[in-house]
Amino acid sequence: MSQIPAMSLALAQEQEKEGNVMTKLLGVIAIAAVAFAVTPAQAAKRAAGGCSSANLEKTETAIENMADGDGKFVAQKEIAAAQDSLLNGKMGACGAHLNKAMHATMGK
Repeated sequence: MSQIPAMSLALAQEQEKEGNVMTKLLGVIAIAAVAFAVTPAQAAKRAAGGCSSANLEKTETAIENMADGDGKFVAQKEIAAAQDSLLNGKMGACGAHLNKAMHATMGK
């Protein structure tokens, strides 16, 4: 049985469209993969910028001035974790713990 030329042309065009869609989809997936890989690294850099002796000192002073309670306890634990991270060279973790301690000093 022979194929009708118009049908084979339509089939070829449809296959070409499907190929273009797949190429575009793969491109979008590749861009998303790069974005997800870069985002955590950028967040760690920003968090590490806040981890300094001066910021630790300011936060410790704010914690000392807090009223006793759960908030103060949480802030003390976070500042201890921030100091430990700083000593171990984990600047991203230090920044994250310092940020949590600062938020705890602000109260709710």
